[in-house]
Amino acid sequence: MIFGFNTDIKQGDTVYHVQSEARESELLLQTQVFVRGRCIGKRATPYGDKLASGFTDQQKEHGLRDQHRLVLDAIRDGRLDEILDKRETPETLAAIKELDVQWLNASSVHADRNLTMRLRVTESGSGVPGARLTVRFARPDAAPFYAQVVTDPAGDTEMKIEVDESSLPDSSVLVQASYSGRTATRKFQLRKVEA
Repeated sequence: MIFGFNTDIKQGDTVYHVQSEARESELLLQTQVFVRGRCIGKRATPYGDKLASGFTDQQKEHGLRDQHRLVLDAIRDGRLDEILDKRETPETLAAIKELDVQWLNASSVHADRNLTMRLRVTESGSGVPGARLTVRFARPDAAPFYAQVVTDPAGDTEMKIEVDESSLPDSSVLVQASYSGRTATRKFQLRKVEA
């Protein structure tokens, strides 16, 4: 079973995007915190040792929900740094070589009811060929839609999103890149560029 939680929470002038997911391949319940599309920290709870005693999907979801709530409460209370992982685990060490997603033409112009997004997936600064990107486009006037694209040999890909220009300021794009069992997630807020 695949499940996860996504919440935007504002504290002061900062909007935090909190994303929690069960990472089956690594046997982790992971919560990541993003500010302006950049991951600023994680909290991960391994559950491999609980599998032998019959750790169910329901228990996994309950644990992930509790962890997600813990991070949201820490943001509200101004103590986020206290609960983020600082120890050297395989997960935190892997973050050094973590994937990154960049929006290459972020200042692009909306034309013919389309927004064209050129994206690049990198690892340690080099383009990653064959990375799979799952894109969630959310806008206020319609249900979110999803698309998948794969990067070319340089680590780049392009997608067109049909959207009315007037709804750009209230729309967002969540992009998750997957490659060799690792993922990177970025959230991009769209805005109307003033001429």
